[in-house]
Amino acid sequence: MKRLHIVISGRVQGVAFRAATREKARVLNLTGWVRNLKDGRVEAVLEGEDDKVDLMRHWCEHGPPLAMVTGVDATDEYYAGEFRDFTILYVK
Repeated sequence: MKRLHIVISGRVQGVAFRAATREKARVLNLTGWVRNLKDGRVEAVLEGEDDKVDLMRHWCEHGPPLAMVTGVDATDEYYAGEFRDFTILYVK
């Protein structure tokens, strides 16, 4: 099992990136969360089977059709198994 912390840059807000990420993560049986950052990037934490987390990382390099990803910063973290589902978080 694997955990990945990822931050995606580019045109990634206002293009349904979070919703598409949640949908793809659920299809891959991943848990975690995704949220917009105030600086225009998108951040996510993904947990699940190694190969499925790797597939999700690759998907994040392109994102949904209207996105234009210019950068992906991914960091492996220790798997914690702390999530029950994959959710969208909202910044206050």
